[in-house]
Amino acid sequence: MSWPSPSPRIRELIRRGAEIALTPSPDWLAELDAATLSGAARGQIAADPVLAAGTRLTNRSNLLFWAASNVRAPGEPVPANDTDEPLAVARDMIRRGLDESALDAYRVGESVAVRMWTQIACTLTSDPEELRELLDVSLRSIAAFVDDTVRTVSARMSAERDELTRGTHAERRETVTLLLEGAPITRQRAESRLGYRLQPTHTAAIVWTDVPDADLGQLDRAADALAEAAGQLRPLSVIAGAATRWLWVHGRPDGDAARAALDHLPDVRVALGSTAAGVDGFRRSHLDALTTQQMLARLTSPTRLAFHHEVELVALLTSDPERAERFVARTLGGLESASPELVDTLRVFIEEQCNATRAAARLFTHRNTLLRRLSRADRLLPRPLAQHTIEVGAALKVLQWRGRP
Repeated sequence: MSWPSPSPRIRELIRRGAEIALTPSPDWLAELDAATLSGAARGQIAADPVLAAGTRLTNRSNLLFWAASNVRAPGEPVPANDTDEPLAVARDMIRRGLDESALDAYRVGESVAVRMWTQIACTLTSDPEELRELLDVSLRSIAAFVDDTVRTVSARMSAERDELTRGTHAERRETVTLLLEGAPITRQRAESRLGYRLQPTHTAAIVWTDVPDADLGQLDRAADALAEAAGQLRPLSVIAGAATRWLWVHGRPDGDAARAALDHLPDVRVALGSTAAGVDGFRRSHLDALTTQQMLARLTSPTRLAFHHEVELVALLTSDPERAERFVARTLGGLESASPELVDTLRVFIEEQCNATRAAARLFTHRNTLLRRLSRADRLLPRPLAQHTIEVGAALKVLQWRGRP
């Protein structure tokens, strides 16, 4: 797409507008992120913390790339954004089994960006003719930039797909995919291709990082640490994305040992599935690990390692986030925003079957101190604890895993 070179006055207006766009407001960025991660077509991207984080980084990269180009050369064509952020997301989408249809997020982002840019443009001049020329040039520029970037990213996805169809990794990934989809592949055939026994009990794990520029070697070290925590030499590991590994180990990793290992790998997060035997267990454990990872992402939980059995109830309760928020607010009332000390006291008391002596010992506090805290907590609840202990306990579990605002 080409267009006549704008007049000096319009170039100056575009430059001024681009300088404003270089520092977008948090509300604009939040709207852009929400749009590109919403809708059924983008549900798999939104549910994956690595892809979702990559999409948000790409949104900022595209916005700043276009704006910076128009500060340097106002109104001139902007080349495709072939920087690390969009190309990394393209690679990961292919490794998750997505195709180029996922790139419709660029079109959704374009419509939001056009509206934001129009708002900026209307603040730059009150002359209708200047505004007409400014919008004509800049909207052509935005459309051409998005078209060229989508073509570049699409080509990267095609190259990544070709790479994944070759070599040992491709065979391993294909075999794992067949097992997860329940395809008719024999256990013996799968074991031969994977070099991994499928009859014993397994625990699946998803190891990932959402830290930009993280040392990706930490992912492999975390995988080895999980295997060691399960008493194994090496796990079955599949590269699901540049910043994600899918793992299976025989048995079940010791939680304390796994958490101790993560203390030395600060950029890594781990979601573990259930422990089950055979091919069905292999599949079910992975799906449970995905559920755990998605719940941590959905609640913006700061927790770096979680087992499925720890979060299964909360994952069910929060599958509809808006309804879960209303449930917590109705059930806890003022306690929801109380001090962590008060909230944790009530949670531990309920977990200890409302036994004050055991709860006080677990919290390393005097029993009378615990009773005073429980009294304060009860006054904050909409209804007395004795009338709805189960509901309060469930709401407190959601609060425990949810990242605080």
